[in-house]
Amino acid sequence: MSDAFRPPERIGLVGLGQMGVPMGRNLARAGFALAVADADPDALRRFAGETPCEQPESLAALGATCRVVITMLPDGAAVRAVALGAGGDGRGDCLAAGLAPGAVLLDMSSSSPVGTRALGAQLSARGITLIDAPVSGGVKKAIAGTLSIMAGGESAAIDRVQPVLAALGGEIFRTGPLGSGHAMKALNNYVSAAGFAAAAEAVLAGSRFGLDPAKIVAILNASTGRNNSTENKFPQFVLSRAFNAGFSIGLMVKDLRTALDVAHATDVPVPLAEACVAAWAAAEAELGPAADHTSAIKYWEKLAGSELPVPATSEKRSERG
Repeated sequence: MSDAFRPPERIGLVGLGQMGVPMGRNLARAGFALAVADADPDALRRFAGETPCEQPESLAALGATCRVVITMLPDGAAVRAVALGAGGDGRGDCLAAGLAPGAVLLDMSSSSPVGTRALGAQLSARGITLIDAPVSGGVKKAIAGTLSIMAGGESAAIDRVQPVLAALGGEIFRTGPLGSGHAMKALNNYVSAAGFAAAAEAVLAGSRFGLDPAKIVAILNASTGRNNSTENKFPQFVLSRAFNAGFSIGLMVKDLRTALDVAHATDVPVPLAEACVAAWAAAEAELGPAADHTSAIKYWEKLAGSELPVPATSEKRSERG
């Protein structure tokens, strides 16, 4: 990996949201120089106030000063617009207008695998390599630098960005050709969403039967029903009514629909996935796309006609302010 991107390489980072900010901090701590961009000037100002970075005046200028650029954006449409401009032709202010042949665009967003392959072909014609490397683990693991990363693309290109990925993740999985990382991320989020829905129904049913919700979750976590939602989301965000895990219902539904597209494209029957998408879409309609995904319990509570009791410790904490 003699041509790998190592510190103090300048890394471009486009997207300073809840995930992009801690990822940028970890890149800086690892010794990389940063050039950053975000559509929100306030987000740029806050990040620059605590992390050394350059703020190029345009996306083209950012691309011109970096050999590798990371995008951490809401969806593939946003990535495409940043990479190739509003018209999708590489004109105007976009990364492709500045990136030199041999540069790498590292898309760590949750994008459509089909769109990723199309974007990869267009960038390849300009001598730019696209790698899809979405992440899992949420804000907590982004802060710790222990994200799980699913990298799809040419093996030699992934070798070059390996030191960059190592600054962000604890486990880096090479999933296969371009688009496979985004496909894996969508399928992972489907399994996660299904686990949350199953836990929501089980905890509500048990509570109505007279079981203590916290005890239900504790027993699930000591038994075969354990999943990521019972271990992390229910204790920390659901039973406490904090609802601040940092991932929205709208993004969850977007990823679920991408997973459904992957299944349909491969002619795999997925009746459970279809039911899961319908349930989460109904929760999104009820609560709004910006609501934290852990607040989806409110949708299941409405269906049940009852709310989970707030633990006494949470009530005391609220009374103390």
